[in-house]
Amino acid sequence: MTQLDQHCRPIGVLRLSLTALCNLACPYCLPDSKEPLGLINLEQRLKIVKAAVELGVHSLRLTGGEPLLNPDLEELITAINPLRNQGLSDIALTSNGFLLNGERAHRLRKAGLNRISLSLDGTTADSVARMAGIKHGELHLAQVLAAIGHARSAGFDPAKGDLKLNAVIEKGKNDNQLLPLAELARNEGIELRLIEYMDVGNRNGWQPEAVLTSAEMIAVINKQWALEPLKRRSATTAKRWQYTDRKSYLATIASISEPFCGDCNRLRVTANGIAYTCLFASQNSGLDLRDYLQANSCSGDLKEAIGKLWGNRSDRYSEQREQQLKSGSRKAPAEMALLGG
Repeated sequence: MTQLDQHCRPIGVLRLSLTALCNLACPYCLPDSKEPLGLINLEQRLKIVKAAVELGVHSLRLTGGEPLLNPDLEELITAINPLRNQGLSDIALTSNGFLLNGERAHRLRKAGLNRISLSLDGTTADSVARMAGIKHGELHLAQVLAAIGHARSAGFDPAKGDLKLNAVIEKGKNDNQLLPLAELARNEGIELRLIEYMDVGNRNGWQPEAVLTSAEMIAVINKQWALEPLKRRSATTAKRWQYTDRKSYLATIASISEPFCGDCNRLRVTANGIAYTCLFASQNSGLDLRDYLQANSCSGDLKEAIGKLWGNRSDRYSEQREQQLKSGSRKAPAEMALLGG
């Protein structure tokens, strides 16, 4: 029986971070330069996924930091595959794409990875460097564009939703890249997912004035290429549109301007085994799963602990953001690089 939280939201997606490290320093994330203490291993991650699937999780997304930095990635995916017989239907990965060469893409597909989302916040060297927190953007841009081709060649078909492109848009930083990014994605036949700049963590200096809303982004692109809205599927993060010329799809993730807390079904587990029930959770609200991951621990204890955490869940921060910010009642949030975005 699927576990429900205090708002009757069923658990459905597990976002499992494999590392807090990243080879970029995007200013909206600002990862640490070292791993947190007490990293969990492959066997322990497998136990967490198994317990989550038994509670109702049907989709797994592997995140970071940059998950391609984890040397056990393919082995973990292979080990997870038997859980498809128990209800897991989808294994996905979010990556900045820099390390995704042809050989790695084929290994990931062979291991059982279903979908890849690549991140790219601009189409020029300057915009990429600014948004990635690096000095020179030429190489990174070239690597990500090559990664799109590698993923496609390995069998990740954008027409089936196996390959998507993510872009965080910040007003005054890269909002001039909206049309170029849309054009790039249209030419590649890839769904572009535009993400509103979010107040995750303490480090990024977020201000509401820096948010370009979903409605504003869609208005800009619709003037250039006509769009028609698609019905949002329950418990998904994105609102989607299709270009009327049927060339590709466009989506927005609007957790600032159009919160989707009402049917959020995502559980997050950090690289050191701390479970959180919200991307905007306070840093002290997580449940440390490591006590339940010792060799002598019962698997039922782990499942019970995760089930209890979800059962007590009442998060809906995005719906309460304005009120909490005005009252100053928001507690220090956990960092994005730790939570896995």
